Amino acid sequence: MINVITKKHWFLRIFPSAFLIISLYFIPVSFLRAQPDGAKLFKANCSSCHRVDEKKLTGPGLKGVFERVPNQEWLYSWIKNSSKVIASGDAYATKIFEDNGKVTMTPQEHLSKEQIDAILGYIKNPPVSLAKPPDPIPNPSSHEKTKDDNSTFYFLIIISALLFVTILVLSSVKNSLQNVVNAKKGLPPAPEFGFRESIGLWFQNHKVHTVLIILLLVLYGSTKGWYALKGIGVYQGYSPAQPIKFSHKIHAGQNQINCVYCHHSAEKGKTAGIPSINVCMNCHKGISSGATTGTSEINKIYEAAGFNPETQKYDKPQKPVKWIRVHNLPDFAYFNHSQHVVVGKQQCQTCHGKVEEMDVVEQKSPLTMGWCVDCHRTTKVASSGNGYYEEIHARMKSKNDGKDFTVAENGGLECGKCHY
Repeated sequence: MINVITKKHWFLRIFPSAFLIISLYFIPVSFLRAQPDGAKLFKANCSSCHRVDEKKLTGPGLKGVFERVPNQEWLYSWIKNSSKVIASGDAYATKIFEDNGKVTMTPQEHLSKEQIDAILGYIKNPPVSLAKPPDPIPNPSSHEKTKDDNSTFYFLIIISALLFVTILVLSSVKNSLQNVVNAKKGLPPAPEFGFRESIGLWFQNHKVHTVLIILLLVLYGSTKGWYALKGIGVYQGYSPAQPIKFSHKIHAGQNQINCVYCHHSAEKGKTAGIPSINVCMNCHKGISSGATTGTSEINKIYEAAGFNPETQKYDKPQKPVKWIRVHNLPDFAYFNHSQHVVVGKQQCQTCHGKVEEMDVVEQKSPLTMGWCVDCHRTTKVASSGNGYYEEIHARMKSKNDGKDFTVAENGGLECGKCHY
């Protein structure tokens, strides 16, 4: 009976070949080998110094870079280690070095050629919103996390649905034609089988194809699940709206207020600290109107401090400001601000991005373990001006033939330094 039914449903023989070919064509090969994400790589390794348009940050804007450089291989060498290219006497490398204040680009030797190609592809075809400077957003939503592009997955579902509908239509047509032939020959009508029964019988007679289809779906689902789980706890791009609209662009950028004036413990302790409302009042007791928001936001400061602008006295009840934390590390990760700011001589922008250009603070860096480890591997230890560490730095230099050494070579990759 099974053989008879199988012959009468010959159209189902096209199912394994069609499904596997379409699946292998449209499903990303990321389940076989993860493809580098150019956008994420650019943000993690390049965005702190470069923009994808023509505007300059620390380094030059990258729009048109492929027309400016000598060739693609030169670009690989430059990205890997610009200092070596400059030292070789390359004329174009020397020009870039001098045009940018003789500041060398951070070596990116940890990047593979495939990763560099992904970054270059992203620079060639950046999103439209990044190709031009974004307009300031004075009142953003609490958190808009970039969504992964699932268009391929949805397209596969549509193709699969169309394939099943096609099989169903062919089944009905074939059965109708068979009944016409049987009626002319005086034979009984062909047995009617529902679509579900036909599929079940096909699975029974095509066990190898069934296993391949299931394996394909499991591999694809496992890959998607892995990357979904991998992104848990990574809030790059997080930019919540605060209860008081405080613009770092105005305060740290235009007015050039030093970061540690407000975040006073960044040079003295583990945390940078949230400034108290009294720090705000140091200036705003005399400045009652802002450049962009007028008196509305400064009145919130007065309300929190219990300050009466009419009497110039603190004669009202104080109220706490419920600031929303932007940068947050898990409890099992130890990070000391003073160790990085004072001893490591790192700028705030290394981790936090160009805060002085932000109306609303955004988490620019992923703050993942891999991101921190890459920084330790490439960052030179600031051996000068650190008297407390002078002796150990001298010993490290002697072991390194008098050359500078990275944080990784000074124990920066030891697990117990960050996880204790």
